[in-house]
Amino acid sequence: MIESSSQIKTASKHIPAKYTFYPFDAIVDELAQVKTLIEKELLDCSQTVRRLVGHISFKKGKMFRPCLVLLSGHACGRITNKHILTAAIMEMIHNATLLHDDVIDEGKSRRGLPTLNHLKGNESAVLLGDFLLSRVFRMCVELDGNVAEVIAKSAAKTCEGEMMQTARRGNWLLSESKYLEIITDKSAAMFRAACKAGAILAGAGKQQQKKLADYGLNIGIAFQITDDILDLVGDEAKTGKNTGNDLDRDKLTLPLIHLLKTAPPTDRDVIKKIIIQPRPSKSNGILLENLRTSGSIEYAAEHAKKFANKAISALDGLKKSKYKESLVETAKFIANRAR
Repeated sequence: MIESSSQIKTASKHIPAKYTFYPFDAIVDELAQVKTLIEKELLDCSQTVRRLVGHISFKKGKMFRPCLVLLSGHACGRITNKHILTAAIMEMIHNATLLHDDVIDEGKSRRGLPTLNHLKGNESAVLLGDFLLSRVFRMCVELDGNVAEVIAKSAAKTCEGEMMQTARRGNWLLSESKYLEIITDKSAAMFRAACKAGAILAGAGKQQQKKLADYGLNIGIAFQITDDILDLVGDEAKTGKNTGNDLDRDKLTLPLIHLLKTAPPTDRDVIKKIIIQPRPSKSNGILLENLRTSGSIEYAAEHAKKFANKAISALDGLKKSKYKESLVETAKFIANRAR
């Protein structure tokens, strides 16, 4: 259950109000190896498929999930070739889900570039997503069974979360707890898997594995909350994707849930009418003004900070290292994406 705004305001001990440091400098070389492996896997195909692959903007992505595999591995021991392989797998799964998401959401741009479905149609986007997943299946054969199981379970959870969200579109009574359940499955499960897999591959014990898994789960929740805030108030030039997609697909996210819950009944009816209208009405200043004056944006941002702080606390007792510090900095970075 999500705490009240008075409770979450006590959760800021780790994270300053503004934070701009980028936390992945410690793994630049390994991350380059991950990108090289992905390129190698995706070039091993027909010319037709290669032309479609050229539209996937791997190099412009944030690559959070691969970074978490690598940082978690370093924090618990040492990096092996299996870490590089697992990091590549996590990023390829993520990009497959993005291809499918863009079809479902009718997205037109991502990472500052036109989406594949916008350029080549839905069929090409869906099939390319399936192609990425087929390569992932092949790559997973090289992993130990317990790591492959972690990845498989998280992928299944991601699909469950997406289906749960789709089934609740237009549900203006969606609760905060149900929203949290949805994003825990659809987003945070993969973050958790990345961290746990990194720990397992480094030979970490069960206790360390749990610390890293808890860390990943909590920053995954924080990441999705900030993503949902940016969908409403983000600068498209900076985020690289269209704002208002959640509104267009009648998806209630935390700022809107808070606004509908706290607004007076008469205002609530007006807000609902604005939300269900097609663009450009949905993105007009009335809704954004209501979100800001009601404190709904800040409410959601404080929740993101709370989960980022829980992630940092999960690392207590982990051996001090620059990689542990990078995990801490990653949590701070995520918490402040929407500020």
